Amino acid sequence: MNARFDAIGLVVSDMAASLAFYRRLGLDIPADADNEPHVEYTLPGGNRILWDTEDVVRSFDPEWTRPQGGGRTGFAFVCDSPAEVDATYESLMAAGYSGHLKPWDAFWGQRYATLHDPDGVEISLFAASA
Repeated sequence: MNARFDAIGLVVSDMAASLAFYRRLGLDIPADADNEPHVEYTLPGGNRILWDTEDVVRSFDPEWTRPQGGGRTGFAFVCDSPAEVDATYESLMAAGYSGHLKPWDAFWGQRYATLHDPDGVEISLFAASA
C-alpha cells in the first residue's frame, strides 16, 4: 500500500461565503468559483483544498447530516510577523467573521489567534514571536 495525502475536503453550506473567507486569507480562488457546487484549490507543494456544497454531499450520501459542534478540524495559516497576526484577525473580525481566541502571546513562542470560517472550521493564525 502506498497511500499519499493529497487533499482536505470541506463541506460548506454557502460556497460563496466560504470562498470569500479563504480569499481574505490569501488564497487566489477565481471569483467565478462562487457558483460552483465543487471547487478545488492547489496549495504550494501540491496538496489541495476541496469545497463541496451540502447538496453535492447529499447527492451521493443521502443520509448525510450537518455535524454539530466543532473543534475536530482546523487549519493553521502562518503570518510573517506578530503584527500581521493581529492585523489579519482584526480584518476578519471587521468583515463580520466569528472570532474564537483573540491574538495572544503563546507560551510556545508564537503570536496566536483562532477564529472560525463560515461553517465553523477552526482557523489558527500564527507567527514566531518577536
